[in-house]
Amino acid sequence: MPILPNPRHWRRLLVAAGALAVIAASGNWAERHELRTKTEGLRQAAAAHVLGLRGLVEKHDFLPHAASRHPDVQALLRNPRDAALRARVNDYFADLQATTGAAALFLVDRAGLTLAASNWNLPSSFVGQSYRQRPYFQDAVQGRRGLFYGLGLTTGQSGLFIAEPVQADGAILGVVVVKISLEPLQAAWMRGADPVVLRDNHGIVFLSAVPDWLFHAIRPVSAADLRWIVAHRQYGDRDRFYVLPWETETRGTAPAFVLHTRAENRRMDLLALDTPLPELGWTLTVTTDMKEVVQARQLALVLAALAVALLLLGVLYWRLREKRFIEQKTARIELERRVEERTRDLEEAHAFRKAMEDSLLVGMRARDPEGKIIYVNPALCAMVGYSAQELLGRRPPYPYWHPDDLEKQARESDEVLQGRAAPHGFESRIRHKDGHDVITMVYTAPLVDAQGVHRGWMSSVVDITAQKQAEARQRDQEVRLQRSARLASVGEMASTLAHELNQPLMALSNFAVAARALAVQSAPPDMLAGALDEIVEQSTRASEIVKRVRAFINPQRAQYEILDIDGVVKHAAALLMPELRRDGIALRLALDDDGARVRGDRVLLEQVLVNLIHNAMHAMQDRPRGSIELASRRADQGVRVTVADEGPGIPFEQREQIFAPFFTTRPDGLGLGLNICRTIVEAHGGCMTVDSAAGGGAAFSFTLPTVLPTAP
Repeated sequence: MPILPNPRHWRRLLVAAGALAVIAASGNWAERHELRTKTEGLRQAAAAHVLGLRGLVEKHDFLPHAASRHPDVQALLRNPRDAALRARVNDYFADLQATTGAAALFLVDRAGLTLAASNWNLPSSFVGQSYRQRPYFQDAVQGRRGLFYGLGLTTGQSGLFIAEPVQADGAILGVVVVKISLEPLQAAWMRGADPVVLRDNHGIVFLSAVPDWLFHAIRPVSAADLRWIVAHRQYGDRDRFYVLPWETETRGTAPAFVLHTRAENRRMDLLALDTPLPELGWTLTVTTDMKEVVQARQLALVLAALAVALLLLGVLYWRLREKRFIEQKTARIELERRVEERTRDLEEAHAFRKAMEDSLLVGMRARDPEGKIIYVNPALCAMVGYSAQELLGRRPPYPYWHPDDLEKQARESDEVLQGRAAPHGFESRIRHKDGHDVITMVYTAPLVDAQGVHRGWMSSVVDITAQKQAEARQRDQEVRLQRSARLASVGEMASTLAHELNQPLMALSNFAVAARALAVQSAPPDMLAGALDEIVEQSTRASEIVKRVRAFINPQRAQYEILDIDGVVKHAAALLMPELRRDGIALRLALDDDGARVRGDRVLLEQVLVNLIHNAMHAMQDRPRGSIELASRRADQGVRVTVADEGPGIPFEQREQIFAPFFTTRPDGLGLGLNICRTIVEAHGGCMTVDSAAGGGAAFSFTLPTVLPTAP
C-alpha cells in the first residue's frame, strides 16, 4: 500500500511556493513600473531632441529658397563671367551666413561648378569646385528640393546640405545650397550623462555622444548601399563601416528596448528608444542607464521577502499560541501525547528558525559574558573564512582579528563585554582567512534568555567593504573632476591668447597686403619701408602680448613701469586710426594733459584700450558717420579713462553679465574681450564700469591709481 505524503508538508510547500510567487511578482511589478517611468522619460527626451533637430533645420530651410529669388543670383547664373556680379553675390552669401549662423552658402551652375560662396575669401573656398556628383545637386537640378548629410568634399567637415533649384521663366538656371553644421549639437550631447545617437537610413551612425560609435553601423551595410555611399563620398574616403557591438533585448510590449554594448572599455546596459524622422531619413536613439531599473527590482525583492518572512513568523507565532491554548485544555491522560507533539513542533520551529538565520546575509555572533563564542551563523563564517567548528569556544583574540589592529579590537571587545557598546555600532577591519581585508560595521545587544537572565552578547556584523570601495571611487572621481577643472582653465587661457593676438595678426595681414601692393606698383621706397616698419612693429607687439599674458599668469614676470597715461591713450588711438578711417568713424580725444602717471604694463593697458575701441566700432557698424570719444581726466587719487560710442547702448538686463566670461551679443564673438579687460585693469589695482544712456550710446570706463612724480 503506497505511503501518502504528509498534508502538513504539502501545505508548507504551497506556502513556500506562494511566498516565492509573491516575491517574484513584486520584483516584476517594480521592474515594469520603473521601465514605464524610464520609457516616459525617454519619450520626453526624444521629443526635446527631435524638436531641437527640426528647429535647427527649419531655421535654415528658407535660406536656399530666398537666395534663389535674389536678382543678382539669377543674373550671375546667366552671366557667370561677370566679376562685379560675382563679388556682389559673394558678399550677399557672406552676409546671410553671418546673420543666420549657417556653416556656408554657395551657388552651383547646372554643370555642378560653384560660382559663388560665402567662404569665397578663405583657403577652403567652394568657388571653382565641382559638386555634380552630390545627391543634393542631382535632386535640385531636376527641380526637386535636395537634402543630404555628409562630409564636405572641400573642407572635410560634416554638415546637412539643403539645396533649392534657381528657376526663371520655367527653366532651371542652377542650384543654391546651404550647409548646416550639427557639431554644436553633438558637443552638447557629449556633455550629457546618457548617450544619444543619430543614424541615417543605411543604419550608419553619423552623430553620437559616444565618439567610438561614430561611422559604425547597427547592421551590415548592403553592397548596393555601400556602392552608393562611396560613389557620392557621403562620409569622405570611408568604404567600410564596422557593425556596432550592440545586443538588443525587448521587454514585453514596451516601445523601448534594452541595449547591451561596450563603450570606453566598459560594459553598458542601457534602456533605449528609437524615434524616426521620416522627413530627414534619420532615426534618433536616446538612452538611459538600466541601473535604477535593476536596483528597483532588487529592492522590491528584498522588501517582499522581508514582508513574507514577517508574515510567516506571525502565522507561526499564532499557531504556537493556539497550540498552547489547546494543550492547556487537554486532559491529564493526554499529557504524554501533548508533550510529544509539542516537542516535535518545537523541533520543527527550531529548524525553521535556524534555516532563516542561516539564510541571512548579515553575520550573527553570540558570546558569553567572558567573551567565548557560543554561536555563529553561516554568513559570519563566509565573511571571515573560518568554519563554525574553528570559531565556537574561541576567546579573544579571535583568529579573524586584523594583526595591525589588535590593540584597537581588544579595546572595543572589552567595552562591549562591559556593556559600554556604542548604540550606533562601530567600524572594524578584520582579516579573512585567505588574507584579504574585510571592512565591517558591528552592532551589539544584550543576549537575554526567556527568564530574563543576561546570558551574553549578540552581535550583528555587516560587510561594508563594497561601500568603502565605492567611497574611494567617489574620491578618485572628485580628483579627476578637479583635474578637468584645471584643464578647463588651460583652455580658457588658450582662448585668451587667441583673442588678444587677433588684433596684431590682422594688422600684420593688412600691412603685408599693403607692402605687396606697393612693391608691385613700384611705389616710393619710403612708403614701402613705412609699411615694412609697421609689420615689424606689429610682430613685436604680438610677441609682447604673449610675454604680457605669461606675465599676467605669473605676476613675478610682469614688466611694470611708470607711464604717462595720455601717451598710452594716444598710441592706442594711433594703432586703430587706419581702421577708423576705413569705416568712416571719427575718434575725438579729450585728454586733460596734466601729466597723470600710473604704474603698469604699457602693452596690456594699450590692449585694453584697443579692445574697448574695437567694441565701440562694432556697436556703431550701422552708423558709419558716427564718432567715438576717448577721454581721460583726474578722479580722486587716480585717473579715469573713458571710451564712449554713439551705438544702440546696452540693455539694463545685460549690464550685470556684460563682463562675464564667454558672454557676447555678437554671433562671431568669443565673449572674452571685456572679461580680459576687467582682469587686466584689476591686476593694475583699478576698477572697470559701464554706463548706458536712455537715448543710446555706451561708455566703458576704467580708473587706475596715479603715482607721484619722482624728484629730479
